[in-house]
Amino acid sequence: MPELTWRNRWLQRLGDGMRRHGAVIRAVQWFVVLFYALLLVVPALLPLPDSQARMLDNLTLFAQFLFWGIWWPFVLLSIVLFGRLWCGVLCPEGSLSEWASQYGKGMGVPRWVRWGGWPTLAFCLTTLYGQLISVYDYAQAALLILGGSTVAAVVVGLLFARGKRIWCRYLCPVSGVFALLARLAPVHFQVDEQLWVQNSAPRLPPPNCAPLLDIRRLRGASDCHACGRCSGQRGAVQLIARSSNQEILDSTAQSVSVWDVRLLLFGVIGLAMGAFQWTVSPWFITLKQGLAQWLVEHNHLWALQDNAPWWLLTHYPQLNDSFSWLDGFSIIAYLGLSSLVLGTALLLLLRLAASLAGDRTLYWPLALTLTPLGGAGLFLGLSATTVKLLRYEGLLLEWIQPARAALLLAAMAWSLLLGHKRLRRQNLTMPKLLTAGTCLILASGLIGYGWWLQFWGWA
Repeated sequence: MPELTWRNRWLQRLGDGMRRHGAVIRAVQWFVVLFYALLLVVPALLPLPDSQARMLDNLTLFAQFLFWGIWWPFVLLSIVLFGRLWCGVLCPEGSLSEWASQYGKGMGVPRWVRWGGWPTLAFCLTTLYGQLISVYDYAQAALLILGGSTVAAVVVGLLFARGKRIWCRYLCPVSGVFALLARLAPVHFQVDEQLWVQNSAPRLPPPNCAPLLDIRRLRGASDCHACGRCSGQRGAVQLIARSSNQEILDSTAQSVSVWDVRLLLFGVIGLAMGAFQWTVSPWFITLKQGLAQWLVEHNHLWALQDNAPWWLLTHYPQLNDSFSWLDGFSIIAYLGLSSLVLGTALLLLLRLAASLAGDRTLYWPLALTLTPLGGAGLFLGLSATTVKLLRYEGLLLEWIQPARAALLLAAMAWSLLLGHKRLRRQNLTMPKLLTAGTCLILASGLIGYGWWLQFWGWA
């Protein structure tokens, strides 16, 4: 198609331009590092804003809005639109880790670092800890979690490999999430392996692939950081447009990691939903009240005290915001149950769908069809902070609820479309297609119900 040819030619020039103008990209990276540091550090050094403070007259609140209300929600959106461009071009942790590695020891990467479960474990622990210390509400908490992650990225860079991003490849808490969402990107750097082999004398010097990818065998956008360094290599690498469904529909049980599925079902969907909804959930209140009654009956009154330090549990008595030990345990229990119950229910429905389709290995690619719903849930949850801060400024935002409903319904439809297309590739009979499809409808409906409770049912 002429339009598609024109578009890919334009994208190819864009990708090649990224390679030629690497110095400009590095300058942008250092600007983002500086801006990131200012957003993290300066508000943490300022006094806590009082109840009368507003975004436009208080630097702490303004930085909070920029960081949690704009930055992170739209980083997620950028991954869905452009792949992991954020990772390769803008991420401050990646930039600092690669910079530090140029001056570090350059040690080999040990096997324990390359364990595939680190991104899943790190995401879950960071999410849980962030709720315990109210990371969205207080600058000190944000500095502790995100600043600590940045320091860890630099330390890893100083220890392992030279000029690489070991932190980003194996340890980053959001690397797994970005890898999932990047599968939906409508653009990616395509590698023609046959052309790569035939063109054995490249005109360009070998690129430095910072996340240590085998460029020749690269498939899809999930692992690629879209930095553009390999664009045009051997005439076999180019930035192209593609269907947003392609990478998920082409996935197989062999190409999908078990940790990808666990992160999606139990982390991105189950745990994240609990993290965003516990503050408005009557189930959380019932759980906490039941535990409190048991503690009082057994004379364990110490658990009702709010004397934990702020870096362990939220403790800002000057603002009448302090968590007791019971609060902390209740949050852990609620988030844990949310992850376990919802993740397990989805797992069972997807395994049942695969069994009904006559191919149990279909479970892995079917699980990935829930990626649009997982991404939409993260965006809805993070943007709730955006809405809250804007309403504090007096904005009514009456269009928010219809917009949320539209996004949720669109994500559910997208996931169901992916599931239907994946089942159709199995050449199933109509009864099998209907029964397996019903399981996918139930899975999407369960996730949609959870978000409906937060924004409408409990509102």
